[in-house]
Amino acid sequence: MADEAWIVPPPASAIDGSDRFIGLDATVADFWRFAMSDLRMNNARGYLAEFLVAKALGLHEVSRVEWDAYDLLLDGIRVEVKSSAYLQAWEQRRPSRIVFSGLQGTRYHPRHGYDPAGKSLNAHVYVFCVQTAMTHADYRPLDLGQWTFHVLPRSILERQGFASIGLDAVIRLANGATPWSDLRAAVLQAADGEEINESDWWS
Repeated sequence: MADEAWIVPPPASAIDGSDRFIGLDATVADFWRFAMSDLRMNNARGYLAEFLVAKALGLHEVSRVEWDAYDLLLDGIRVEVKSSAYLQAWEQRRPSRIVFSGLQGTRYHPRHGYDPAGKSLNAHVYVFCVQTAMTHADYRPLDLGQWTFHVLPRSILERQGFASIGLDAVIRLANGATPWSDLRAAVLQAADGEEINESDWWS
């Protein structure tokens, strides 16, 4: 089908928290407070983790793309960010067990559908982020001191063959945590020699 037959969205316009709705006495910041005021929520925590990693990588002008097969792109390096926490936005009997799921995904192209090759690891490097607070009284999602980060190359995860992975395994395979300030160097190092077997179903 010719390109002109498709509705192609332009890049998203820059938006500011002070921008106002038309016909409604509210701002974008009001909407943000409504949608993401509780950063313990799974989606919001995931977005926050991606933001923290993007900042560490020096990606200051980037915004997330909901449907991409990976979360961030650094000098051609595809980076997937996974997050978890011991405490949730709901009642719990005990702190959550830290498990990172969805390591593999099926790429999607709006014109050609899902990649027939099926699920795969679609990033060169994976960054696992944990919000470490153990009581809600201490929970400060904006405090970098309450986050730990672990970096693994694609090849190590591929050898494990897991669809999900627990924190203990991540720590062991990553040889411990990486400080936030060292994430860029760790990602660049982890990406060295990593390859993704691209299928060409869209060509």
